Formats: sequence, structure tokens, C-alpha cells
Amino acid sequence: MSAPIPETYVDQNELDCFLVLAEELHFGRTATRLHLSRARVSQLIQKLERRVGAPLFTRTSRRVALTSLGSRLRDDLKPHYRGIENALARAVASARGIEGVLHVGFSTPLAGEMVMKTIEKLRTTHPELAVEVCEVPLSDPYGMLRKGDFDLQLADFPVHEDDLTRGPTLLVEDRVLAVAAGHPLAGRNTVTLEDLARVPLLTIEGDIPEYWLEHQLPTRTPSGRPIEQGPSVTNFQEALTLVAGGKGALLSGAHIALYHGRPGISYIPVEGENPLGYGLMWRSDGGNRAMELFGRIAREIARDMAPADPRRAIPG
Repeated sequence: MSAPIPETYVDQNELDCFLVLAEELHFGRTATRLHLSRARVSQLIQKLERRVGAPLFTRTSRRVALTSLGSRLRDDLKPHYRGIENALARAVASARGIEGVLHVGFSTPLAGEMVMKTIEKLRTTHPELAVEVCEVPLSDPYGMLRKGDFDLQLADFPVHEDDLTRGPTLLVEDRVLAVAAGHPLAGRNTVTLEDLARVPLLTIEGDIPEYWLEHQLPTRTPSGRPIEQGPSVTNFQEALTLVAGGKGALLSGAHIALYHGRPGISYIPVEGENPLGYGLMWRSDGGNRAMELFGRIAREIARDMAPADPRRAIPG
């Protein structure tokens, strides 16, 4: 008489338990991840092993290891199991309106890095959502968002526009002053906002709110001393060229020293409680599930990028 055909139906819990235990190789950690008791984990694995007809793990008092059969089953199951998860995720996303193309703008290299890290994670968790990105012109910080070229924009704050809504601050960084390498301030370890009265400060030309300019590029020191205005610029490369040529100084976020290091320019940390903040903003009449998802993932990415030293916001 031929041997009975084994039962091939497998409970979803058995598969979950097997794959997590194959990854953790520890019953306690597996139980914690699955919110089960250790006894329930053992029970599920034993049921699966009875269905297969052979052990999938070797167990001793000190270690848990996959058998050769268990390794093969893990390798065979994993891509199909992940495929099922992805198919369900796509179905859920479609039902919630999280599919299509999301257009995101960014204002600085630091904001751009945060956007790209968010997109990278979304490719894994929500492949059905495509994200296209574009840098925002320095001289027109809100125009493209208002025209509908972007759904979201990761910008440097402050933002006080009636037709735009800003989300919470995601990342904060200190400032640096960029001066020509031969400038008297170049040898300093730090400067203060009062020192800005000693050098013409480059400003930005374009359609830019006064409150934003005053926060980013103040016209007076905290004590009220005037800060001389240097030439106006429309982009960072133009600004750095003028700084290197001794035409003025540039006050910017600390990340500029990492992303725009170049000969002929010294970057000096600025002391004081006047940091720059970054966050998402969008048109006040807009908003959808895809934007909410991007914002949630961006918050997770920002937490990962935030340094242990609260005075530095350059991701290391």
C-alpha cells in the first residue's frame, strides 16, 4: 500500500512563526516579535514539522539552528511569502488611494537627502507609489508648489503663507558663516550673530517673503547693529563663488560645509539659539493619503538622521 499523501494546507500562523524563527533562531525573540507565548511558538513549529514529516530546526539548551531541510524550505517560501504580502499591501494601498505619482520638491541638499531616503523606503514598503522629485529654485521658494508642480515640498522654515499649510518640524540644524579663507573671521573657531556686523552678508534675489529673509539673512544683529547687505544671488553656486572671491559672507545651515566644501572658503559655526528648521508643506486646499504616507515615512527618516549631539544636524 502506498504511503499517505501529506496534508499540504498550512495555517498562516505556522508560516509566520517559521519564517520569524528562521530569522531570529531564538524562541524568546520570536515570541516577542509575534506577540505570542514561547509555548505557542513551539506548538506552531511542531505542527509544521509534523506536516512536513521531518525536523526543520535543531534545538539544544544553547542554540537553535535550521536543518538543511529547514534552510531549503525557508529559501523556497520567502520570495512567495513576501510576494503575497506585497500583493496585499498594493491592494490595501489602492483601496486607500495610495497609488499613482507623488511630486515632491526640496529646497536644500539636506532636505534632498531626507526626501531620497524617504523614497528609498517607500520603494520597499509601497512600490505602487511612484515619487518624482525636483529642486526648488532658491529665488522662488513657493511658486512651483502654488502652481501645482509639486504636491509636497520639504522646505526650510519659517512658512507663514495663507494658502500653504506647514507640517511639524522634522529636523533642526545650527548655522555656519561661510567667508573667504583669507577673511579675518576665517581663523575663528566660532562666531556669533553680532559678528555679522563686520562683514557684508549676501542676500537672495527673487519672490521671497520678508519674514523668511529676515530669519535666514537678518539685517540687524540681536543688539540692533546694522548688517551690511552684500550682492544678491539666485543660487548656491553663485553665492559660493562670490564668497570665495571676498565679495561677502553667506549665512546658511551647517550642512553646507558637508555638501559644498570647496577651496577658498572657511565655514565657521555660529553660536546662539537661532537654528534652522525643516519640514513638509503643501497647498492648503490639497492633501491625500499618499501625502500622509510620505509625511509619516519622512518623520521616521528624520528620526534616523538626527544626530546624538543636538547642536549638529548634519547626518553623519
